[in-house]
Amino acid sequence: MKLPKSTATALALLAAASPCTAAQFFLKDRDKVVMMGDSITAQHLYSSYLEAWAITRFPAWDLRFVNVGIGGDGAPGGNNRFKRDVLPYAATAMTVDFGMNDAGGDLKNFMTSMQGIADQAKAANIRVAWCSPQACENPDDKLAIDTAGNRSLEKFTEGVKQTAVSNGNALFIDQFHPYLEFIDKARPTHPATRVGGGDQVHPGPPGQTLMAATILKGMSFPTLVAALEIDAASARVARNENCTVAGLKVSADGKITFNQKDNALPFFPDGDAKNILPWVPILEQMNDYRLKVTGLKASRYELRLAGLKVADCSSEELGAGVNLAAAVLTTGPIADQVKAVWAAIGAKNGYFNDRVFGGVVQAGGVPEFLGITPEAVEAKREAVFKARMAKMSELFDAIRKTLVMQAHLVEIAPVQTK
Repeated sequence: MKLPKSTATALALLAAASPCTAAQFFLKDRDKVVMMGDSITAQHLYSSYLEAWAITRFPAWDLRFVNVGIGGDGAPGGNNRFKRDVLPYAATAMTVDFGMNDAGGDLKNFMTSMQGIADQAKAANIRVAWCSPQACENPDDKLAIDTAGNRSLEKFTEGVKQTAVSNGNALFIDQFHPYLEFIDKARPTHPATRVGGGDQVHPGPPGQTLMAATILKGMSFPTLVAALEIDAASARVARNENCTVAGLKVSADGKITFNQKDNALPFFPDGDAKNILPWVPILEQMNDYRLKVTGLKASRYELRLAGLKVADCSSEELGAGVNLAAAVLTTGPIADQVKAVWAAIGAKNGYFNDRVFGGVVQAGGVPEFLGITPEAVEAKREAVFKARMAKMSELFDAIRKTLVMQAHLVEIAPVQTK
């Protein structure tokens, strides 16, 4: 079967894990999610990946994310700016990701500031996912933990955990140890390379993909996209989960056709993020897009979506069940829809960062504020903020339009041998 080599490992992991459901997922329909943190959050990588995974898994939900990460910030800054940077967005849920800049300072002060954030979140009835910092990566270290910086970050990870415990066992997500394990797993084959990308502190796409996946796993994110089982011998649907099937036909030559409409989409960051897959098969772990076809005659079969070939498999592979997530994200209508979703997310996040959070909330000299008295600045800021947030509603609506699910013609045809 022409799918990634990591598929077998990922399927074993998926089979061993108990599947999560929508009811268990930390995020809920109509949530307004604020993602607070430092410069790593402000990069809009892991936050955008997390957003894309969440909205493609629940395309019928109305989930709205804003990123209020600020470079160089820490827990004291987050505590001090909570009223300014969280409350205006009517947040119902938030992620807090501090510790990277705090780890060089006093743990007690960090804990005090984290509790300040917790108190303000409780007062506003906001659910919080407390995320630890990830590990730092020095290419020349034999073991990633063997640095003073990572030893300190481990202590601050425990501090984040204690904050969650102290606030009614709120959701704690350990990013530090999974990231550390990833570095040490990849280090033997890449001893002089930052396998997470980016620099020592700020991961690039591979590392931030791991961050997003780790946070979502901690939130009990459902891995199931859709599952379909067809009995070719009796031309019937034996099982369909999170999808519907219409017009199933099995022709005399063994070709199977039907229309399938899914209730979710798979997602994985395109491009350089795939560098992480040899060590952590996140694509399949996070996207269980299952097809099983029993009763087939021994042969190889070509799978087509809307007339485009996406994979070919043996009858044995189809009989056991295959995860098509990687295949359908490569080409075809599902890949095209996910790209449209990603583009709409990018447009919304770019506007928010440049024109709202950066252009109004943090700005002091944008054109709208020039030529007026200092006393008038705040009134003007409020008016401009309101106007630009109205534009945000349009951008959120544009994302939702890309999430309208469509039925696709599926063909499973025997490969003709010459």
